[in-house]
Amino acid sequence: MILNPLTGVVTAMATVFDEDGSLDLISTASLAEHLLANGSDGLVVGGTTGESPTLDDEEKLALLECVLGVAGGEAPIVLGTGSNDTRHSVELTARAAEAGATGALVVTPYYNKPNRAGITAHFEAVAAAAPELPIILYNIPARVIVNVSPDHLAELAAIPNVVAVKQANDDEIGPIEGLDLLAGNDSGLLPVMESGGVGGILVASHFVGNQMRDLIDLCLDGETERAATLDADLRPVYDAMSVTVNPIPVKAALEMAGICRATMRLPMVEATSDEKAEIAELLEKGGVTF
Repeated sequence: MILNPLTGVVTAMATVFDEDGSLDLISTASLAEHLLANGSDGLVVGGTTGESPTLDDEEKLALLECVLGVAGGEAPIVLGTGSNDTRHSVELTARAAEAGATGALVVTPYYNKPNRAGITAHFEAVAAAAPELPIILYNIPARVIVNVSPDHLAELAAIPNVVAVKQANDDEIGPIEGLDLLAGNDSGLLPVMESGGVGGILVASHFVGNQMRDLIDLCLDGETERAATLDADLRPVYDAMSVTVNPIPVKAALEMAGICRATMRLPMVEATSDEKAEIAELLEKGGVTF
């Protein structure tokens, strides 16, 4: 039986670029070390927050190798291998498994808007490319247009190595038979945990990873009121991460913190001065100071 490797606080890691837009693997390693030392139980590289649409496969695999080296087998490291081209996802997922990834995060195909049968066939093909690799489905209709309904997710759980879902549709948070439930949005962490979830793939954990882990532990211990209070305290940090489209705010805040530069690849652009001011204000309100 293949188990879900992701529980607790899993950070959807930003990708660090040099000023010329090339990968900065030295700073990537430093960021990974920082996250694992500050509340992250695991990391996802090459996901949405990692600017995956502008990374080629060799870059994604280089990031994976770099972060695996930092983790040293002590934390799960998952690679985002999803795309809207099944052949592409099949190849990258197989290569991720060969490279030692702990799992693959596979988003619903976007833009071409496949129907239910096409989505099922897509995930079956990707999972079959690496039958021993845990596959985490990623449902995020705000970005891909298509929503995978709870009953369809439960149907996909019949694929042997599909083990969990990153649920970024906050309107349909609830248990999915056969799948572990992971929050896909920072604001969804508390309701996911209240629905029997096992953690989240998160962005605010770049800055409040320890507090988000405390929230998860409180939920697991049945301390619902204390968890709700902590969640309310963290809301300004969650809001900071959505001042403008992700990952612009997280990279702006990482630069403010002196952790890494905020360089982005087009069509993503760096935060404006007004956006930076709002991000800083919200972070301070949430107890994050630099």
